[in-house]
Amino acid sequence: MYHKRQFNIYKNHLIKRYSELIEKSNDYRFEDEAQSDLAAYKAMKIQEKINQVRYLDREVTF
Repeated sequence: MYHKRQFNIYKNHLIKRYSELIEKSNDYRFEDEAQSDLAAYKAMKIQEKINQVRYLDREVTF
């Protein structure tokens, strides 16, 4: 039970951070292209972590 709760807390944190970075990337799209690209790159890395946590969460629930 502890692991499932821990995965959910971490997954929610990652999803929140991902959405913040996507919003930042969209905000800076026309102002500062380099900063927009950096935010998009970080969001892609976080998306990979979200996918890993979802896979591990699926493993724990079975």
